[in-house]
Amino acid sequence: MKNCQYPNLFSPIVLGNTLFRNRIFASPTGYQNLNGDGYLSEGATAYYERKARGGAASVTSFEGIVDCELGRGGATHICLDTPNISNNLSRIAYGVKSYGAVASLELQHTGMFANRDLSFFGASSKGIAYGPVECELAGRTIQAMDEAIIERTIKKFAQGAGLAKRCGFGMVTVHAGHGWLLHQFLSPLTNTRTDKWGGPDVENRTRLIIAVCDAIRKEVGPGFPIEIRLSGSECYDGGFGIEDGIAIAKQLESHVNLLHISAGNHEVEEVFAITHPSMFTEDGCNVKYAAEIKKHVSTPVATVGALDDPELMEEIIRSGKADIVEMARGLLCDPDFPNKLRSGNEDKIIKCMRCLSCFSSELTNGEPYCALNPETGRELEMKYAIPPALKKKVLIAGGGIGGMQAALTCADRGHDVILFEKSNRLGGVLRCEEAVAFKKNLDAYLNQQEKRILTSNIEVHLDTPVTPAIAEQINPDIIIAAMGAEPIKPSIPGIENSNVFCAQDAYTAIESIGDQAVIIGAGLVGVELGLHLIANGKKVKIVELTDHINDGGNFLHMLGLKYEILKRNLDIQFNTNVKEIIEDGVVCEVDGLEKVIKADTIIYAVGQKPRRDEALALNFCAPEYYLVGDVIASRDITSANAEAFMTARNLGRF
Repeated sequence: MKNCQYPNLFSPIVLGNTLFRNRIFASPTGYQNLNGDGYLSEGATAYYERKARGGAASVTSFEGIVDCELGRGGATHICLDTPNISNNLSRIAYGVKSYGAVASLELQHTGMFANRDLSFFGASSKGIAYGPVECELAGRTIQAMDEAIIERTIKKFAQGAGLAKRCGFGMVTVHAGHGWLLHQFLSPLTNTRTDKWGGPDVENRTRLIIAVCDAIRKEVGPGFPIEIRLSGSECYDGGFGIEDGIAIAKQLESHVNLLHISAGNHEVEEVFAITHPSMFTEDGCNVKYAAEIKKHVSTPVATVGALDDPELMEEIIRSGKADIVEMARGLLCDPDFPNKLRSGNEDKIIKCMRCLSCFSSELTNGEPYCALNPETGRELEMKYAIPPALKKKVLIAGGGIGGMQAALTCADRGHDVILFEKSNRLGGVLRCEEAVAFKKNLDAYLNQQEKRILTSNIEVHLDTPVTPAIAEQINPDIIIAAMGAEPIKPSIPGIENSNVFCAQDAYTAIESIGDQAVIIGAGLVGVELGLHLIANGKKVKIVELTDHINDGGNFLHMLGLKYEILKRNLDIQFNTNVKEIIEDGVVCEVDGLEKVIKADTIIYAVGQKPRRDEALALNFCAPEYYLVGDVIASRDITSANAEAFMTARNLGRF
């Protein structure tokens, strides 16, 4: 018998009458209505079945809205009462089942957040008159649910579960957490009713969820697994804490097969990064809620949130903190996580760096594009083989994020690859962040990519910038220019002073930075550097010309940043124009008035300038020539990786 390093993670579990092959479940991640017609595209099937192919025991779907008229949050939500939606759902269920996993359909109603351009239904009521109620959390007037609407809602959840079973799903996940309708009934902040459905008593606030679960049980029959997702604590003032979380779980345990314990409320900005842990939070930061509830119930418990450390995940199961670990973003970053772990290929796992690029991309583009895995969001295209490549000699100019991905993809396609990097190691500008605690998974990813290249048949030249003369000597068929960008040095008097650093250099010169530092520029680079310097004992002020932080397009990552800014007391001064750098600080103009901000060290982080001249010098040095990443325009990791991957994947067609 083969030894398994993680025997608890890979021990099967039975829920209801269903066997799950291991304890790693893919928790719900959304897929939007991309075509605007209310139906899912074929990309959705490929997206969910890819997780099943990677070894997850269960794969849970998008938010299936049970009541299109009253419960849909927005136009991109998929509604389970849409005519002929069963064909869409069946393809997903059978796609997941084809790879031995159990497909679960999430059932949801957004309550007070439904149809946000209207005033719709929620739990709140000051009495039983069911009149309109001003709700600060929802930001609008809410019409409380009367008995007829409550009964309708219970029936809609049951009908959604029945549909799921008929379409081939092996489980349903009832979403009663994170601020949606059923959570709104559980929370004393939003449920102010005085009838049997609300009030201060936990039993009353749980009554609707029990009724929903019992109606589902009647619809799907005994033995069909029902999972319920709960926030073990709301984690903000006025919301319930773990004591109520335990009481709610005890009320529900005999009505479901799995208690899936999360935390927080993603409609409350200050706890968004608790519900969706950011890169600043510790691994497994929400396990404590599941572990506490587990002490008080006999029904199996699942935990979720910032889980990608196999040792931690194994310990959670072994110690009895939870029976199941659920992963969301971790399985977007590497859907093969379970199979790699079980087969002894743990070193090949790409770990999520919790940057929230996937979630931001889903809300913006309808598909979740991962920063580190360029195949995520493109599963349908990746599902089918493309014609074998005609072998080419490919010269890659630049060994950063894009250059490394391009080189590896070209090598995988069978090309002869020669990679040049002007510095003394692969990884590019991001190597400056290797000592940053909240970027540990990014550093691990760069190390993995470097190792893959150095152990492949790719020819690597370090400390060697590519010139036209080198290109002429190599005589490649194809050149991919991935030279990246360099920091913009602002034209400020005093910028050449010895106490001035660019952000890139500051990361690796902590000992040379004084106790007080001023950073010019409140983009992601400046803010993250400021947080890092504070963690290293420095006092930091950021001065920003505009009135806001530039999130670089990743607006959800900004929610985690905002919390850290407050937590670490990072001082950001907006609408502040730096006029001059002096020996002991900066001279600024604010509202037409001049002021001096004292500092030992000044750091500029005002953007990047593409190395276009170097790149374009190679334009006619090969029959085929491609540009990727920052050399085109400023890029984030997600875009640079994707451009490099897709460009390299399609070489050798002729």
